Amino acid sequence: KQMTSQFGLYGLAVMGQNFALNVAEHGFRISVGNRSPAKVDECVARAKKELGDQASNLVGYKEPKDFVQSLERPRKIMFLVKAGSPVDACIDLFAGLLQPGDILIDGGNEWFENSIRRAETVKPKGILYMAMGISGGEEGARNGPSLMPGGPREGFNAIEPIIRVVSAQTDSGPCTTYLGGAGSGNYVKMVHNGIEYGDMQLIAE
Repeated sequence: KQMTSQFGLYGLAVMGQNFALNVAEHGFRISVGNRSPAKVDECVARAKKELGDQASNLVGYKEPKDFVQSLERPRKIMFLVKAGSPVDACIDLFAGLLQPGDILIDGGNEWFENSIRRAETVKPKGILYMAMGISGGEEGARNGPSLMPGGPREGFNAIEPIIRVVSAQTDSGPCTTYLGGAGSGNYVKMVHNGIEYGDMQLIAE
């Protein structure tokens, strides 16, 4: 019987690839997928090059159905795609393949009200919708980002054992915590970005 993965990541631009490699490097089995299959091959090749003994933790899938079926229940599928219509396309792609209790996680920089709307859209299907701000850029995604999850508490409890380990680690603990209901992770990331850009302008001046 094929081993199941503990986490799935769809959307393999640099941020997605780096976050997937981070998860695999920490000992979690992860399935990866992408709309264009070439990126799947690229990510698997990077795992073989960068992860040594942990390379087999990252498994690539080119068909969404195979990707979904490779995941243990409740399924945890994170997508890292551009905000806006690509997020809706991801939800449409997976919603029909998931079961009640499965979790969708938007890791992009989305407007918080859109996440609240999407959470309501998938609620009748029993799907738990999380939106999780990520800070640290490409390097952070690979080596330890700040993760800002919002959504149902049940969804957070399911992903917490993974995100606690792969996030940046400090003297006061991991750079992640539960931030509240739908959209709250996006809202915190928005405030975080405002402070960051203010700091950068002060430094520039």
